Parts: sequence; structure tokens; C-alpha cells
Amino acid sequence: MERHYYWVSIADVPQWYITTPVPASGGKFEEPWMFGEGHSLSDPGPIKARVRNPGQKRAFVFAGIERTPIVSEAVANVFKTLAPDDIQAFPVTVEGESERYFIINAAKTIDCLDEAKCREVQHYAEDDPFPESAGQYRWINGLRIDPAKTEGVSVLRPRKFKTAFIVSEEIKDALEQVGNPGVSFEPVTGPHEYH
Repeated sequence: MERHYYWVSIADVPQWYITTPVPASGGKFEEPWMFGEGHSLSDPGPIKARVRNPGQKRAFVFAGIERTPIVSEAVANVFKTLAPDDIQAFPVTVEGESERYFIINAAKTIDCLDEAKCREVQHYAEDDPFPESAGQYRWINGLRIDPAKTEGVSVLRPRKFKTAFIVSEEIKDALEQVGNPGVSFEPVTGPHEYH
């Protein structure tokens, strides 16, 4: 039976805005985007993040411009239980919050994009100001992945389009049971749904 996957993205709901996480000791990470790169990381040590816009507290948000996944302990437990080999969970202190929060790092990048089934694909040009992005996808509308190429993982970032944080249907269903998400789930397998 074919597995189904979903792109987790910021939902259009009232929510708080958390800034890009930084070392608790001060300063900034050398690579603040590292939690969105789709590979295993060395323990970064104690981490903190500020709430820039109080909004409505959510169990799952993407922080800062790097879109770092920050989740409640209940959401972190879903990932730790259902995808222990696919993620890393790093504790993060959210300013003014007594509850425990975690950064969820998708530790696997997989070449699973199905470009032919995507609605629209934009590539970075060879003369783009960021030459390291040449050959990568600038943006994809109607993203589709090939579940046969996911190597059976439940959480991943697609190679050449690491912007997308992808989870299996099992993870999605468990996250919806936790409730209060600041995220939405867009199908990336199966036929496109036209409204």
C-alpha cells in the first residue's frame, strides 16, 4: 500500500511569532539555518528563543526566517515515538514560558521529488546571486514526492528543496490528535485536489 506524505507549513491562523533560536549563552549560531538543512547535527548545547509577537501560543510553529520547527513537549513526543531515527529533538527555552519546547531537526534529506507531477517548478538560474543554489528549486507549487523513493522514513526534507518539512500520514494524524497546531498539512502524494 502506498504511503501518504504531507508538507507541514505555517498555517493561516492567529499564532505567536518566535525568533530564530540562538545559543543560551548569547550570540548567534554560525549557521542559524542549520535546523532546516535536513541532516544530523552535533548537540548545539543549550538553546533559547524569544517571543517577538505574543499572538496565540501554538503546539507547533516555525520560528524565525529560517523556519525552525519549534514544538511543545507533547508534539516532540510524537516525533520521538513515531520517527526516532528520522529526527533530532533539541530542548529550547522559549522566553517567558515555563513549558518545555523542542526544536525538531529533520535529520534526513532524500531525493524523492516527483517533478513531473508538481504543478509548477521554478529553478534557481545559473546566474542567480547565490551560485550555491544553482540547480536547486527556487519554489514549487503543488509539490509532489514519490513515496517509493522515501526509503521508508517518516520525516524528511527533499533534496534540492529543503524548504519543505515533510511528514508521513501517521505523523500527521498523531500531530492532529495533540491539537492546537500553528501549522497546516498539504498532501504531497496522490492526485492534486482542485477546488
